[in-house]
Amino acid sequence: MSVRIAVSGCTGYAGGEALRLLLQHPDVTIGNLTAKSSAGTRFGTHQAHLLPLADAEVLDTTVDNLAGHDVIVLALPHGTSGAIAAELAQASPEALLIDLGADHRLESAEAWRAFYGGEHPGTWTYGMPELLLADGVRQRTELAGTRRIAVPGCNVTAVTFALQPGIATGLIEPTDLVAVLANGVSGAGKALKPQLLASEILGSASPYGVGGVHRHIPEIEQNLGKPGGDTIRISFTPTLVPMARGILATCTARLAPGADAGTVRQAWQEAYRDEPFVHLLPEGQWPSTAGTLGANTALVQVTVDERAGRLVAVCAIDNLVKGTAGAAVQSMNLALGLPETTGLSTIGVAP
Repeated sequence: MSVRIAVSGCTGYAGGEALRLLLQHPDVTIGNLTAKSSAGTRFGTHQAHLLPLADAEVLDTTVDNLAGHDVIVLALPHGTSGAIAAELAQASPEALLIDLGADHRLESAEAWRAFYGGEHPGTWTYGMPELLLADGVRQRTELAGTRRIAVPGCNVTAVTFALQPGIATGLIEPTDLVAVLANGVSGAGKALKPQLLASEILGSASPYGVGGVHRHIPEIEQNLGKPGGDTIRISFTPTLVPMARGILATCTARLAPGADAGTVRQAWQEAYRDEPFVHLLPEGQWPSTAGTLGANTALVQVTVDERAGRLVAVCAIDNLVKGTAGAAVQSMNLALGLPETTGLSTIGVAP
């Protein structure tokens, strides 16, 4: 199989990371590269590390420039992919559309309006193969053969992997969840913002989206409610730290009656035993973001704080790979009938 892929938003971090992975995929040919403000420029001036594409022209993000490809990746800001996706559905009905933004992740129109504003663009097949559903089923069964993929939020991925085994098995209380994250600044995109300047972020850490307003909250609660339809409530606080990539999610939850360290460890082992990209570390070894850089890997550890009666679960990912572009390629493979791991590596870059 050989598929031709177009990438919109190619000059941003997510679009560039998608292209880095796709260039290593044996069944992919790169087609048109599109953007808006940088249309008409040479691609290499924006993504100098992607040498095979350096001389390509960045085209305008239009339906005409994207239609006709087998796969179309939309690496656009939230609120912008919905409109062009609707046009592409008419112009290129057989294409597989993959949205790296937020437009098609949420199932609830009410939640979309509350956290994003405006009309809900609709719900696509959720691109997290490892997501636990009811009765032991996983989301990869839903991805097989789909033509529409909504890639999860990066923070959502880390928190979901940290906590979902406990929710699925009833070992933790679903309405007493807390997550505090350390986030690399690439998760905020390439836009020039004062708080992302080197002079502001170097040597500093600062929270954002505090007090239940972060847009990833309804998506996290949507995911964690999947195994049993529980009401999920989470206190979620991300923190910008001076690193380019990575998320370290430290999550805690009150233990349910009867839960203990042994049953907790067993639940996480069973949840991730056969997953190629989610790894439960040996007891006593804790995840670090450095161990995931450049790889489609999630590193997870779990323990019980007996004194506090709480579970502690930590997950590290590269926000641009497993948190975004890697999840897109992994889900694309399933949709196209390819082996799920094709073109993806668990080998990171260190130091």
